[in-house]
Amino acid sequence: MLLGPAHRLPFRGLALPGVQAMQTPLGIVAVDQAGVEALAGLPEVREMPAAHAQEHALEVQLPFIQEVLGDVSVVPLVVGDARPDEVAQVLEKLWGGEETVIIISSDLSHYHPYAEARAIDHHTVEEILRFDPTPIDHEQACGATPINGLLRVARKHHLHPRLVGLCNSGDTAGPRDSVVGYATVAFYGESHDHAGT
Repeated sequence: MLLGPAHRLPFRGLALPGVQAMQTPLGIVAVDQAGVEALAGLPEVREMPAAHAQEHALEVQLPFIQEVLGDVSVVPLVVGDARPDEVAQVLEKLWGGEETVIIISSDLSHYHPYAEARAIDHHTVEEILRFDPTPIDHEQACGATPINGLLRVARKHHLHPRLVGLCNSGDTAGPRDSVVGYATVAFYGESHDHAGT
């Protein structure tokens, strides 16, 4: 499963692309049609190609999925105006075993000076790592809604979060007066079920 926030088109719920596959320079990524069909009865999920047409949040993850996971299929969902419990319901509907990977695509803070962004992002990551009951807000992460939905499911399934990396654009390629934050948090369970943000 691949979920990310809507940046371009406002809409209610979660949107599927309505396609059989997605293409990157590395080749084709199939859309998991069984997964799409499993979501058919959920009122918050609908097919909306326009929500995917100019959306980058999912697109940027596809080459990494191809490189790391190889020939897999995905259920790509752009998350619009939705509640975390609606996202959690979608995740539960598609929850599987070790073959299931959940990826939430999201930046962290946007356009703060370097030191301020580091402090904000460190606080956000700490909230995620301790399953803080206060929801992450959209000032902390553009993908707050799917992150909050994942946290509900991860807590229910007794997954354990681990910080893989935390940085911002000032650490890599840009000026430090206005940066965007990034983090990778992986969730693991005793049975090796896993998900990530």
